[in-house]
Amino acid sequence: MEEFVGVETWRVFRIMSEFVEGFEALRSVGPAVSIFGSARAKRSNWSYKATCKVAETLSRNGYAVISGGGPGIMEAANRGAKRGKGLSIGLNIQLPEEQKVNRYQDKSLHFKHFFARKVMFVKYAAGYVIMPGGFGTLDEFFESLTLIQTGKIRRFPVVLMGESYWGGLLEWMRSSMIQEGTISRSDLKLFHVTDDPVGAASFIIKSHKDSIRAVDERRRIALPPPDDTPTL
Repeated sequence: MEEFVGVETWRVFRIMSEFVEGFEALRSVGPAVSIFGSARAKRSNWSYKATCKVAETLSRNGYAVISGGGPGIMEAANRGAKRGKGLSIGLNIQLPEEQKVNRYQDKSLHFKHFFARKVMFVKYAAGYVIMPGGFGTLDEFFESLTLIQTGKIRRFPVVLMGESYWGGLLEWMRSSMIQEGTISRSDLKLFHVTDDPVGAASFIIKSHKDSIRAVDERRRIALPPPDDTPTL
């Protein structure tokens, strides 16, 4: 029993080291967008090409791009960021079958624990782009909506790309989740759906400009009126 406790204690320190390394490496990256999607996407797929384009467009507009660091959509995200001359970040994960690290990363981190890696995806993100993908992609998509919905993180733009791919899921949300009352109709406004890579990037960029304008307006209203009393 004592041996088991010792092992668990050291495990806490290993987990802590992943958080510390991530915080130190990413704290100065500036505005970034995390892009998710299938590791199985081929370079000939629409989703791969669209990811390259959206990442390149975001990169050219001053955003760093964060991916999971592996093949498929992750590679496309980092590749597009490199084309756009922006910072390309990969958050790689150790898996039983070793994940192949793509070669388009400027900054590459390696994680053993999914939950530590997931914190980095959301903590440094000014937006999410969700491409066609599997369980992991769904996990990141729904977690972002949950965190925004419950106020655990600030609201940021979430873009779902691939209308035909996600169409069945969206219809199920409307026909089952809304009908059963498990979500509200307004919850569907937490994300934006499109097939257009440039439109996806523009939606994220505009969302931030609108947020900045809203904050500036609130600050202006909160400021006391100017003192017109002449100085003696």
